[in-house]
Amino acid sequence: MELREESGAKSGPAGSLADSLAAERTLLAWIRTGLALMGFGFVVARFGLFLQKLQIMQTAMMKNAPAPRHYGLSLWFGTVLIGMGVVVDVFAGWHHIQLIRELNPGAARPAHPARMAVGVAFFLALVGLAMAIYLITV
Repeated sequence: MELREESGAKSGPAGSLADSLAAERTLLAWIRTGLALMGFGFVVARFGLFLQKLQIMQTAMMKNAPAPRHYGLSLWFGTVLIGMGVVVDVFAGWHHIQLIRELNPGAARPAHPARMAVGVAFFLALVGLAMAIYLITV
């Protein structure tokens, strides 16, 4: 990074292309983390349903079998994981926009954040929110 001079006084560090690309890589890593949390949350939520169906099948095959247990806790753990993924994606997009603004303070033409990546982060957050609502209501 190099320091810019404005009217004899040094301002903050100027953001270079390498800094912008590093910020974009970081954003994409956080998007991947949020997506993994949402996917794992969906699997956890649906695993309880799988266990319940498996137990119903075993009960039907056996006489004097114990009453089936409920696995509703996995639904809530899964929904919490999906919610965490949504928060990670929203925070990643918001933080990236703020970081790009800080890298180029006072620039005549400010650098634009990676619009497509930020859009994907917010879109995945909406998909995760819809998935959480679906799991809770169905």
